[in-house]
Amino acid sequence: MIAALRRHLGIKLFFSYLVVILVGILILVTSTELAIPTAFQRHMSNMMGDAPMGMGMMDDLYTNFTRAVNEALTLAALAAVIAAVLASIVISRTISAPVRAMMTASQHIADGHYEQRVALSGSPKYGDELVQLAESFNRMAEKLAHTEKMRRQLIADVSHELRTPLTTIKGSMEGLIDGVLPPTPETFQSIYREADRLQRLVADLQELSRIEALSATSDQEVGGQLVFEAREIAELVQIVVQRLRPQFEEKGIDLDLHLPAPLPSVWVDGDRISQVLINLLGNALQYTLPGGTISLRAEVELNVARASNSKKWLRITIEDNGIGIPSEHLPHIFTRFYRVDKSRSRAGGGSGIGLTIAKYLVEAHGGRIWAESEGSGQGSRFTFTLPMKD
Repeated sequence: MIAALRRHLGIKLFFSYLVVILVGILILVTSTELAIPTAFQRHMSNMMGDAPMGMGMMDDLYTNFTRAVNEALTLAALAAVIAAVLASIVISRTISAPVRAMMTASQHIADGHYEQRVALSGSPKYGDELVQLAESFNRMAEKLAHTEKMRRQLIADVSHELRTPLTTIKGSMEGLIDGVLPPTPETFQSIYREADRLQRLVADLQELSRIEALSATSDQEVGGQLVFEAREIAELVQIVVQRLRPQFEEKGIDLDLHLPAPLPSVWVDGDRISQVLINLLGNALQYTLPGGTISLRAEVELNVARASNSKKWLRITIEDNGIGIPSEHLPHIFTRFYRVDKSRSRAGGGSGIGLTIAKYLVEAHGGRIWAESEGSGQGSRFTFTLPMKD
């Protein structure tokens, strides 16, 4: 197949050069045939002046002159054809080498060897399209390798998340069957809690799958799945606060709201942004010790010079004085199932994908989200932006 590709490429290049040469020869011959009589007459006039010359001699000179010109054209055509053959061989080898390398690498990637790369020779900044193609191919291979790595990690994470509650439920049921555990309400309540964890995990995974599919669509498709409308951020915050207030009161945590009036309306899907607020406030609530404080602040983003975007943005910041986040964990904080404290019991937290869902939802609105922290015990700060209504 590779040999056939190389042969076909060489043939195509040869015929492309040959066509150009033949067209050039045709134009040259036509121009020459039209110009020879006039040029011959002018040349002879300059040579002979007013001296008389017989018609026979004139015809012989004209015939010889025409024959000489045609012989020169024939030799030029043969030289041009030979040059076309040599050029097609050299250039086809130069072009087909990286093409063959990419074909071989693509076959390895198709077989699951995502570490395969194409060697670059040259510099894309000088307009070498083949180098740019090889560079794009390597970027595609890197993304495929990253996707495969994330897929395997997701399978491992989901397996781990499912194994813990299932092991607890199975152990409890075996204890009940063998009579080791008493059939008390406490035992059944423990089994129910683990089943509830499983149900919440499955629901969160389904939600994450929908959100990831949402973020992978185009802007027009996103507009069809998100119900955009002008909403007041203060209204959305109050709805979420009323829902979470019992949890704040139970844990003895103060919630400070800083929503200066009047705040501009935002162009969002209200239900989805409420979900973002619930996830972020719930995360802050979970990792803030009793008696702590959580603040929510909204303000117009002053830095309007955001790249390739003329929209104005509203910035919402949720800050707590909880356990904080070490700096080495900040780049991974929005990764699904990622936990700062690896020894923390899964039962002591959520499914581990709440922040991931929040990230995808904010980005589906065109905004940004990031986390900041001074370190362990210094609290944390989560900030995201939303587009304001034009």
